[in-house]
Amino acid sequence: MRVRVLTEVAGEKILYLESTKRPADTLWDYLSTGVHGDEAGSAWGLLAWAEGNLVALKQGSFVIFPCLNPLGLRDNTRVDHRGLDINRRFHLDDDAISGPWRKMISSRIWRVGLCLHEDYDSQGCNVYELGDHRRTLSSQILADCTQLIAVDPRRSIDGRPARAGIIRRSTIPADLPGMPEAIVLFQLGCPITLTFETPSEFDLEARIQTQAAFVKAALHHAALP
Repeated sequence: MRVRVLTEVAGEKILYLESTKRPADTLWDYLSTGVHGDEAGSAWGLLAWAEGNLVALKQGSFVIFPCLNPLGLRDNTRVDHRGLDINRRFHLDDDAISGPWRKMISSRIWRVGLCLHEDYDSQGCNVYELGDHRRTLSSQILADCTQLIAVDPRRSIDGRPARAGIIRRSTIPADLPGMPEAIVLFQLGCPITLTFETPSEFDLEARIQTQAAFVKAALHHAALP
């Protein structure tokens, strides 16, 4: 894969990786993590998936952001170097990070978007699914990746109705203070976006392995007819 620089902020390069030599009509899979620097299990989980799935990386068509907030990760803080929550700024064309990101996203055709996160309030794994409800993926995916950490049993997660660890929507909520990555991905043409969260207060190794299992299961089910 080719390593590219999306932008540079506060002396830190924000990198992404992309599969090479793909035709113009390629359907791309989007993977990202490290938007919030205090969610280390998701960043290490993506790395663990990549290390264990080299054949999939060679054969697939990927754009991968291994850490969108490297300074936040280094400082173990949710916000970036400006004290801002990146995940409420993806709608902004003039933002130092989301502006270049939006330009890159708009230049491609997407199959699925996977956004990896963690939640300190969570009591288990959960997925926020945004897409066409005629084809839902989250139930099958969670069944395949929750052997180490069970699904979140709460009926309300982040103020949204949830069932068996799944928050499912086909429309964009109107009451958000800013636009998260997954929602803007959907707005810019990605037909299905999945935001996966493991509980950040659980065992780190279990979180890493669960995040890796989620990526593997999500890509598998997204490829099925």
